[in-house]
Amino acid sequence: MDRRGDHRPQFDIYRKVPKDLTQPTYTGAIISVCCCLFILFLFLSELTGFIATEIVNELYVDDPDKDSGGKIDVSLNISLPNLHCELVGLDIQDEMGRHEVGHIDNSMKIPLNDGEGCRFEGQFSINKVPGNFHVSTHSATAQPQNPDMTHVIHKLSFGDTLQVQNIHGAFNALGGADKLTSNPLASHDYILKIVPTVYEDKSGKQRYSYQYTVANKEYVAYSHTGRIIPAIWFRYDLSPITVKYTERRQPLYRFITTICAIIGGTFTVAGILDSCIFTASEAWKKIQLGKMQ
Repeated sequence: MDRRGDHRPQFDIYRKVPKDLTQPTYTGAIISVCCCLFILFLFLSELTGFIATEIVNELYVDDPDKDSGGKIDVSLNISLPNLHCELVGLDIQDEMGRHEVGHIDNSMKIPLNDGEGCRFEGQFSINKVPGNFHVSTHSATAQPQNPDMTHVIHKLSFGDTLQVQNIHGAFNALGGADKLTSNPLASHDYILKIVPTVYEDKSGKQRYSYQYTVANKEYVAYSHTGRIIPAIWFRYDLSPITVKYTERRQPLYRFITTICAIIGGTFTVAGILDSCIFTASEAWKKIQLGKMQ
């Protein structure tokens, strides 16, 4: 017998089944269509997850912005509708010995209510040590008889402004604070715990900001002369814990592995299901044939 023409490779693990040994069925066709639709759905879901950027957060103990010179930039925007602008001032002091009364650099006062009120907007820096800054009449040349410290805080933020959609942090926790109905002669204490925050994008660029929690109290304070001199105090302290947000994208190899697992797993399960249905159908036909005989 001539075997010269039989040179088929013996190492092919994907052996082919002749077409005349296979049998198409309507059930198999339905399962095949459902299988392809299911694979398409999972593929699009995985593709969406692969394209989207994932944000991972972590905590550690460190001072992330070592190039800041031990400073934190502060942005304050506050309205006092019942206090003249010439009476409004910003004072800064901390545990490093800083004591600045009437800070005016990078700040402006905007008259409100025909000059009866004032909106203070300021950009300044504080040292990375416990301290406070406060809005008061301390820097005025003459103290008013009944200063009115009712106010609305539009913005108080520290460091860079992070406008990232998937981060819901307390970067402007006091924004919108309304004390217009409080006692006009009351002082307000806002006690802040500042948390350093780092945001690193996919390119590795880092931005440094600060979140903060706040507690507040309201009280009437008297000077040594017995006069009431209210103020709006922002007392702060820094947390040693840093929060870091990192942008990440799913690696390509993981995406390919997942797609292969989806295709292989779906076809395997569909094949098992089709085989079970076909076997049950054949067994039922034999039972019916036996009853007829």
